[in-house]
Amino acid sequence: MGYAIAEAALAAGHDVTLISGPVNLDPSARFVSISTSDDMYGAVHRHARECDVLVMCAAVADYKPREVSATKIKKRNEHFALDLIPARDILASLPHKDRQFLLVGFAAETNDIEKNARQKLRAKNCDLIVANDVSSADSGMETDVNEATIFFRNGEKEKISRASKKIIARDLVKILIDSREKCLTKKM
Repeated sequence: MGYAIAEAALAAGHDVTLISGPVNLDPSARFVSISTSDDMYGAVHRHARECDVLVMCAAVADYKPREVSATKIKKRNEHFALDLIPARDILASLPHKDRQFLLVGFAAETNDIEKNARQKLRAKNCDLIVANDVSSADSGMETDVNEATIFFRNGEKEKISRASKKIIARDLVKILIDSREKCLTKKM
Protein backbone atom coordinates (compact mmCIF):
# COMPACT_ATOMS: atom_id res chain seq x y z
CA MET A 1 0.00 0.00 0.00
CA GLY A 2 2.90 2.34 0.76
CA TYR A 3 4.22 2.23 -2.79
CA ALA A 4 0.74 2.91 -4.20
CA ILE A 5 0.35 5.90 -1.85
CA ALA A 6 3.78 7.21 -2.85
CA GLU A 7 2.87 6.95 -6.55
CA ALA A 8 -0.49 8.66 -6.00
CA ALA A 9 1.13 11.50 -4.04
CA LEU A 10 3.77 11.97 -6.77
CA ALA A 11 1.06 11.99 -9.44
CA ALA A 12 -0.77 14.69 -7.44
CA GLY A 13 2.39 16.84 -7.53
CA HIS A 14 3.75 16.23 -4.02
CA ASP A 15 7.36 15.59 -3.00
CA VAL A 16 7.69 12.09 -1.57
CA THR A 17 10.35 10.30 0.43
CA LEU A 18 9.74 6.56 0.56
CA ILE A 19 11.39 4.64 3.39
CA SER A 20 11.20 0.93 2.69
CA GLY A 21 12.73 -2.42 3.40
CA PRO A 22 13.42 -4.97 0.67
CA VAL A 23 10.45 -5.55 -1.64
CA ASN A 24 9.97 -6.56 -5.28
CA LEU A 25 8.65 -3.16 -6.34
CA ASP A 26 10.40 -0.26 -8.04
CA PRO A 27 10.35 2.97 -6.05
CA SER A 28 9.29 6.02 -8.04
CA ALA A 29 10.03 8.50 -5.24
CA ARG A 30 13.13 9.63 -3.39
CA PHE A 31 14.07 6.34 -1.76
CA VAL A 32 15.62 5.45 1.59
CA SER A 33 16.50 1.76 1.83
CA ILE A 34 16.41 0.07 5.23
CA SER A 35 16.84 -3.52 6.40
CA THR A 36 15.78 -3.69 10.04
CA SER A 37 13.15 -2.19 12.32
CA ASP A 38 15.94 -0.18 13.98
CA ASP A 39 16.96 1.18 10.55
CA MET A 40 13.32 2.16 9.95
CA TYR A 41 13.14 3.88 13.33
CA GLY A 42 16.23 5.97 12.57
CA ALA A 43 15.19 6.85 9.01
CA VAL A 44 11.68 7.91 10.05
CA HIS A 45 13.05 10.15 12.80
CA ARG A 46 15.60 11.70 10.41
CA HIS A 47 12.96 12.55 7.81
CA ALA A 48 9.85 13.30 9.91
CA ARG A 49 10.69 16.98 10.43
CA GLU A 50 10.80 17.50 6.65
CA CYS A 51 7.23 16.43 5.94
CA ASP A 52 3.72 17.85 5.96
CA VAL A 53 2.09 14.41 6.03
CA LEU A 54 3.75 11.32 7.49
CA VAL A 55 2.14 8.08 6.34
CA MET A 56 3.20 5.14 8.49
CA CYS A 57 1.98 2.06 6.63
CA ALA A 58 4.95 -0.31 6.78
CA ALA A 59 4.17 -3.64 8.39
CA VAL A 60 7.15 -3.58 10.74
CA ALA A 61 7.41 -6.66 12.94
CA ASP A 62 6.26 -6.28 16.54
CA TYR A 63 9.13 -8.47 17.76
CA LYS A 64 12.75 -9.02 16.78
CA PRO A 65 15.43 -11.53 17.82
CA ARG A 66 17.33 -10.56 20.97
CA GLU A 67 20.55 -11.68 19.28
CA VAL A 68 21.40 -11.79 15.58
CA SER A 69 24.02 -14.23 14.36
CA ALA A 70 26.53 -12.97 11.84
CA THR A 71 26.98 -16.53 10.61
CA LYS A 72 24.70 -19.43 9.78
CA ILE A 73 23.27 -21.27 12.77
CA LYS A 74 24.02 -24.92 12.06
CA LYS A 75 21.27 -27.51 12.30
CA ARG A 76 21.39 -29.67 15.40
CA ASN A 77 19.36 -32.63 16.55
CA GLU A 78 17.97 -30.74 19.50
CA HIS A 79 15.28 -28.18 20.24
CA PHE A 80 16.16 -24.60 19.31
CA ALA A 81 14.27 -21.50 20.44
CA LEU A 82 14.57 -17.88 19.44
CA ASP A 83 14.44 -15.28 22.17
CA LEU A 84 12.27 -12.43 20.86
CA ILE A 85 12.05 -8.93 22.28
CA PRO A 86 9.66 -6.11 21.35
CA ALA A 87 10.77 -3.98 18.41
CA ARG A 88 10.75 -0.24 19.02
CA ASP A 89 7.31 1.26 18.40
CA ILE A 90 8.09 3.78 15.66
CA LEU A 91 4.60 5.26 15.46
CA ALA A 92 4.34 5.81 19.23
CA SER A 93 7.83 7.34 19.34
CA LEU A 94 6.91 10.33 17.16
CA PRO A 95 6.33 13.74 18.74
CA HIS A 96 2.92 14.37 20.27
CA LYS A 97 3.07 18.07 21.10
CA ASP A 98 3.59 20.84 18.57
CA ARG A 99 3.85 18.34 15.74
CA GLN A 100 4.03 20.16 12.40
CA PHE A 101 2.89 17.24 10.25
CA LEU A 102 -0.27 15.18 9.87
CA LEU A 103 0.41 11.74 11.36
CA VAL A 104 -1.30 8.85 9.57
CA GLY A 105 -1.12 5.37 11.03
CA PHE A 106 -2.26 2.09 9.59
CA ALA A 107 -3.99 -0.72 11.43
CA ALA A 108 -3.83 -4.11 9.74
CA GLU A 109 -6.37 -6.07 11.76
CA THR A 110 -7.79 -9.59 11.75
CA ASN A 111 -10.65 -9.00 14.22
CA ASP A 112 -12.51 -6.20 16.01
CA ILE A 113 -11.27 -3.82 13.33
CA GLU A 114 -13.07 -0.65 14.41
CA LYS A 115 -12.39 -1.15 18.12
CA ASN A 116 -8.70 -1.92 17.56
CA ALA A 117 -8.23 0.91 15.06
CA ARG A 118 -9.82 3.53 17.33
CA GLN A 119 -7.71 2.28 20.24
CA LYS A 120 -4.54 2.58 18.13
CA LEU A 121 -5.58 6.06 16.96
CA ARG A 122 -5.69 7.24 20.60
CA ALA A 123 -2.74 5.25 21.92
CA LYS A 124 -0.36 6.36 19.15
CA ASN A 125 -1.69 9.94 19.05
CA CYS A 126 -2.36 9.82 15.31
CA ASP A 127 -4.45 12.33 13.42
CA LEU A 128 -6.09 9.47 11.57
CA ILE A 129 -5.81 5.72 11.19
CA VAL A 130 -6.40 3.74 8.02
CA ALA A 131 -7.70 0.30 9.02
CA ASN A 132 -8.02 -2.74 6.87
CA ASP A 133 -9.02 -6.34 7.44
CA VAL A 134 -6.07 -8.60 6.65
CA SER A 135 -7.75 -11.84 7.72
CA SER A 136 -8.67 -12.69 4.13
CA ALA A 137 -6.09 -13.82 1.57
CA ASP A 138 -7.75 -11.77 -1.21
CA SER A 139 -7.45 -8.33 0.39
CA GLY A 140 -4.81 -6.30 2.20
CA MET A 141 -1.31 -7.76 2.33
CA GLU A 142 0.33 -9.54 -0.61
CA THR A 143 -2.41 -8.58 -3.07
CA ASP A 144 -3.19 -5.64 -5.37
CA VAL A 145 -6.69 -5.24 -3.91
CA ASN A 146 -7.70 -3.66 -0.64
CA GLU A 147 -10.48 -1.86 1.18
CA ALA A 148 -10.11 0.46 4.11
CA THR A 149 -11.89 2.50 6.73
CA ILE A 150 -10.36 5.76 7.86
CA PHE A 151 -10.91 6.76 11.47
CA PHE A 152 -10.38 10.44 12.28
CA ARG A 153 -9.41 11.92 15.63
CA ASN A 154 -12.72 13.83 15.79
CA GLY A 155 -14.66 10.51 15.81
CA GLU A 156 -15.70 10.51 12.16
CA LYS A 157 -14.99 7.61 9.85
CA GLU A 158 -14.92 7.19 6.09
CA LYS A 159 -15.05 3.93 4.17
CA ILE A 160 -13.10 3.31 0.96
CA SER A 161 -14.71 0.38 -0.87
CA ARG A 162 -12.86 -2.62 -2.23
CA ALA A 163 -10.72 -1.59 -5.20
CA SER A 164 -7.20 -1.77 -6.54
CA LYS A 165 -4.57 -0.31 -4.22
CA LYS A 166 -3.83 2.38 -6.85
CA ILE A 167 -7.44 3.62 -6.74
CA ILE A 168 -7.54 3.47 -2.94
CA ALA A 169 -4.22 5.33 -2.78
CA ARG A 170 -5.56 8.16 -4.99
CA ASP A 171 -8.66 8.52 -2.80
CA LEU A 172 -6.53 8.37 0.32
CA VAL A 173 -4.11 11.07 -0.88
CA LYS A 174 -7.07 13.41 -1.51
CA ILE A 175 -8.40 12.72 2.00
CA LEU A 176 -4.95 13.27 3.54
CA ILE A 177 -4.43 16.59 1.77
CA ASP A 178 -7.89 17.76 2.84
CA SER A 179 -7.15 16.66 6.42
CA ARG A 180 -3.80 18.46 6.37
CA GLU A 181 -5.46 21.68 5.22
CA LYS A 182 -8.05 21.41 8.01
CA CYS A 183 -5.27 20.76 10.51
CA LEU A 184 -3.36 23.87 9.35
CA THR A 185 -6.50 26.00 9.48
CA LYS A 186 -7.12 24.99 13.11
CA LYS A 187 -3.59 25.98 14.12
CA MET A 188 -3.82 29.48 12.60
